[in-house]
Amino acid sequence: MTNAVEVRGLTKTYGSVKAVDDVSFTIGERKIYGLLGRNGAGKTTIMHLITAQLFPTKGELKVFGEAPYENNAVLSRVCFIKESQKYPDTFRIADVLELCASFFPNWDRDYAYSLLDEFRLPVRRRVKKLSRGMLSSVGIIVGLASRAPLTIFDEPYLGLDAVARSLFYDRLLEDYAEHPRTIVLSTHLIDEVSRILEHVLVMDGGRLLLDEDADALRGRAFTAVGPAAAVEAFVSGRQVLSRESLGGILSAVVIGPIDAEVRRRAEELALELAPVSLQQLIVHMTGEKSGRKAAHAQ
Repeated sequence: MTNAVEVRGLTKTYGSVKAVDDVSFTIGERKIYGLLGRNGAGKTTIMHLITAQLFPTKGELKVFGEAPYENNAVLSRVCFIKESQKYPDTFRIADVLELCASFFPNWDRDYAYSLLDEFRLPVRRRVKKLSRGMLSSVGIIVGLASRAPLTIFDEPYLGLDAVARSLFYDRLLEDYAEHPRTIVLSTHLIDEVSRILEHVLVMDGGRLLLDEDADALRGRAFTAVGPAAAVEAFVSGRQVLSRESLGGILSAVVIGPIDAEVRRRAEELALELAPVSLQQLIVHMTGEKSGRKAAHAQ
């Protein structure tokens, strides 16, 4: 099976700034990926490179086994919904949906209009009169109804309330189950999407920090809380991502599973243990302070 995306030694520079720095990874077919990281980590640059909107400074990039640049056979299989998606101001929502049929070979018009009703969008309203949340909903509908073999969503939820975001996640999962394809989600709401992610790519400072199945990451770290001396004794010899103290109480984020031995030792020291969510783990891994502390603890 051909990978949806193959990246080897990919670098993109702007003068002396490396937006993407010697990154290598593969994105398989029929899987949901999370492309995660802080602002300025290089995520959007990578998405623009994959969709041939930027040229790499060096390295190799293939989409469905071919170079994507000026390659309509490849690009017709890709749908990229940007954070700042633009449409002609004179277009109505209906115009946007009708135009999509000429861009996406797998376009499902009936599905698009059913989503229009669910997101409560006024089909005849002009794009320039839509709210931020309505524009995001239009992008979500285009991305889902495109049924593109590679569909990329860059911060798709901006302006959406919790109900609309939940509707997006539910419809994405339902349609993915019926029409499997590769989906890449770039988002800051990691806890909300963590249940649907199958693989995680984490960028930090232009480098690839993490490339791992989501199941392997769940339960990767935990928090130990208790008297400072007891916590320090407990974490001795372990990899610590961060420490936070309040009075005589210390909270430490520790890499590793909560197994029977960990629980036994924590009980001896009267410590409380709690699992760390995927979002908390990534925040700790990409935070400057936690990074320095983790390095110091190793």
